[in-house]
Amino acid sequence: MLYWFFKWLALGPLLKVLFRPWVEGEEHVPPRGAAILASNHLSFSDSFFLPLVLSRRITFPAKMEYFTGSGVKGRLTAAFFRGVGQIPIDRSGGKASSAALRSGLEVLQRGELFGIYPEGTRSPDGRLYRGKTGVARLALEAGVPVIPVAMIGTDKAQPTGQLIPTVTRIGVRFGAPIDFSRYAGMQHDRHVLRAMTDEIMYALMELSGQEYVDEYAATRKQRMVESARARADEALLRARELQDQTRVKADEALERARELGDPARLKELGDQTRAMAEEARSKAEEALAKAKDRRSDQD
Repeated sequence: MLYWFFKWLALGPLLKVLFRPWVEGEEHVPPRGAAILASNHLSFSDSFFLPLVLSRRITFPAKMEYFTGSGVKGRLTAAFFRGVGQIPIDRSGGKASSAALRSGLEVLQRGELFGIYPEGTRSPDGRLYRGKTGVARLALEAGVPVIPVAMIGTDKAQPTGQLIPTVTRIGVRFGAPIDFSRYAGMQHDRHVLRAMTDEIMYALMELSGQEYVDEYAATRKQRMVESARARADEALLRARELQDQTRVKADEALERARELGDPARLKELGDQTRAMAEEARSKAEEALAKAKDRRSDQD
């Protein structure tokens, strides 16, 4: 199976040598039986380092886009993510979210470990954000404990937007299992689900030492994207204004040169005009590129 091939032969040994992961609280993970591993989410690499430190298989949900690419690259990407133990989920909400929970429930009903990120997406700034209640509903539906997990330093090894990780030591800290059996049969009570989720997030805050923000990470990301877009629009507007001002000044200078009948001056002004126009256009394109980069980094 590809999962074990990557873990023990292809990828795991190299990651262990390079990043020397340390582990605390591994005894909290049962040697057999189903459980949910609820982790903070700092980096794309979290889903690689967490399975690396446990002997048991962990299945994670991953966004659908990793499994639906076209061409050779798309098929290889999908095969890789399935091989490392991830299943596709649609994050659009509604029925799609219910389907994702069913996939997790199937994993737990087989007596396996299911990894989940309650924040729903990577932290945009290293802080811990409000958890979504899907983890609580899944715990009650499956009747399994939730084990909080804190990833330490993975955001330093592979910050958002960085393709090749920086070699640095990372850590994984497991907390004591949280038993929610007292809420059995209450998976449709939103107040219960919120209380359970907040309890999980508090445990993650204690384990990770992160500052907690009572806001969804996706909301924060959207605000960051909108702010980046506004700054890019402002920069583009300034660049266009500079371009317009350059044209006006160049036209005035060219007109004076024509009146003086100075061909050399005309050529010099023409060269200057083209250079300034190119500079203005370059600044506008740079502003747009930065806005697009910020938007893709927050995905």
